Amino acid sequence: MTDLPGPALPDPAEVPRARHDAPEVTEADLTVLREQLGRPARGVVGVAARCVCGRPLVVRTAPRLDDGTPFPTTYYLTCPPAVGAVSTLEATGLMKELTARVQAEPELAAAYERAHRAYLADRAELGEVPEIAGISAGGMPTRVKCLHVVVGHALAAGPGVNPVGDDVLLRLRDAWRPDRCTC
Repeated sequence: MTDLPGPALPDPAEVPRARHDAPEVTEADLTVLREQLGRPARGVVGVAARCVCGRPLVVRTAPRLDDGTPFPTTYYLTCPPAVGAVSTLEATGLMKELTARVQAEPELAAAYERAHRAYLADRAELGEVPEIAGISAGGMPTRVKCLHVVVGHALAAGPGVNPVGDDVLLRLRDAWRPDRCTC
């Protein structure tokens, strides 16, 4: 068990929310994405979450890129301040701590397994890619390998779907949050 305070599952009511009112990707979004990423965005099929100002936070990507490459990362975190804040948490070794919690806390493990299945179902809506069948992203369902992925999924799906992503969003509240523009 870890020394983290609080319940195994974050309270969804406490998790900051992103905007979900404009899922279509526009030419203006693609311009912003190029600026955010420093390169053209690949495989974008929608904007899964937006900042309060309307700029993309998370894009939804096709499971196979135009060049044929399988791409398991359905939800891709793009907003530079969010990416930076998450990277700072990753540098602390938080993935190891969260993996230990997933492995030690049955309620959290079950919820993370459900998040994995939800991620796979969302990707299946975009097409089946045999090379990545059963593989979600970020280490789901048994470990936490990439905080950017679990945060992207949590922002896209909303509170209560990915408990590890929700936990990370709560930890980020003082540094970055989706309901305050830092673009």
